[in-house]
Amino acid sequence: MAKIKIAIADDYKIYREGLKVSFAQDDKLDMLFEADNGEDLLKNIETNKPDVVIMDLKMPVMDGMEATQLLRKKYPDIKVVVVSMYDDDKFIIHLMEIGANGYLFKNAEPDEIRKAIHAVYENGYYFNDIVNKALLKKLVLKGNIKPSFNQNVELTEREMQVLKLICEEKTATEIGKEIFLSPRSVEGIRQRLIEKVGVRNTAGLVMFAAKNRIVD
Repeated sequence: MAKIKIAIADDYKIYREGLKVSFAQDDKLDMLFEADNGEDLLKNIETNKPDVVIMDLKMPVMDGMEATQLLRKKYPDIKVVVVSMYDDDKFIIHLMEIGANGYLFKNAEPDEIRKAIHAVYENGYYFNDIVNKALLKKLVLKGNIKPSFNQNVELTEREMQVLKLICEEKTATEIGKEIFLSPRSVEGIRQRLIEKVGVRNTAGLVMFAAKNRIVD
């Protein structure tokens, strides 16, 4: 199995060093490069493309929010795990809407950070206790946030089936086995769902499913 290529964007060298020590314990992770701001990150990506970026929000020159938005436009397949000390629900959901694939507090345990990397790489998103489906559902149904989805979305039975399995955090391979399709076909349906619903990533699909009570 190919290693998951990682980049870190954080202006605190001591934090980057700690992450690198943690990643070295997982033989499925390959540390590509580190950057101390968003601009430096994007410059490095031009020649050295990671699978997953660990993104700090508060950085000089270009912060993590702007870098995430630019990454999403230019490199939509790169996964972004945001690390921050902010714990405001609306702020976290806004980050997921602009294209982050996961959100962790800066003091998250090394094990959880590694778990998040594997999850976003395999499933497209990582929801922990901060951003889990129950919280999203509660927020959306209470109307505290208003994600923007396309109006009058009509899903086929197959698309609905795939969406429900995505919400169960199954990988494309697992979904394929369950509904007798190749992982590539599942990926094609997932992409079609993203376009139909009008979201940026898998996290957006889960938010859509929660708002429309497609999942319990």
